[in-house]
Amino acid sequence: MQATQQNFQNDKPLQPTGMSGPTVAATAILLPAEEQARASLYSLVAHLLLAPPQAALLDSLAQADTISSEALDDGVDALEAAWEKLVLVAGIMDADAVREEFNALFIATGTPLLNPHESLYVSGFMMDRPLAALREDLRGMGLARRAGAVELEDHLGSLCETMSLLITQGRPLSLQRQFFEDHIANWAGPCLDDICNAEGANFYRHLANVVDAFLQLEKEAFDMEPGIE
Repeated sequence: MQATQQNFQNDKPLQPTGMSGPTVAATAILLPAEEQARASLYSLVAHLLLAPPQAALLDSLAQADTISSEALDDGVDALEAAWEKLVLVAGIMDADAVREEFNALFIATGTPLLNPHESLYVSGFMMDRPLAALREDLRGMGLARRAGAVELEDHLGSLCETMSLLITQGRPLSLQRQFFEDHIANWAGPCLDDICNAEGANFYRHLANVVDAFLQLEKEAFDMEPGIE
């Protein structure tokens, strides 16, 4: 099963990733278990935010194991609880229902109910200066939007996909932290709150809770390593 729809490509080709249980195995380099877990969760989140899950992925999620504290280090109680609820709702809803919810929340001929883009949340306008700054940062890392990609680079799903790439490529933690702080941490919270509070959000409300708990864990981990290189 493909983990993401791969909005980005890079100068150093990666093998495609595939799902194994609740996570997606990192294949670019041999990573420690905790780094594989981080990349896997970012990749899964990216897929679910960029497109509704196919039935096979939803079934896999419904049968997923609990998130292990050994895999993701300390402070995961909130993430474990949110994950268990997402797994439960994945076993209750079918793929058609999740797709209808996704379309109602994120797809519209005019302005969608929800627009999870950095530019909108940071500056108040789509395709504004934050997107230009992001594209410059991506170029500096050798990353580019894949031809035919539907969503902009500053979509929250695209940003999570980028984080997964940075981890699987073994990029320095300092670079990962800088990208996280510059393009995710400063706006994702209000965006996830909007998803949670949106009328009709069910599956995606639980996904937003998982993402929020995970990003809080990431922030705490980065803050504990001020001297990372």
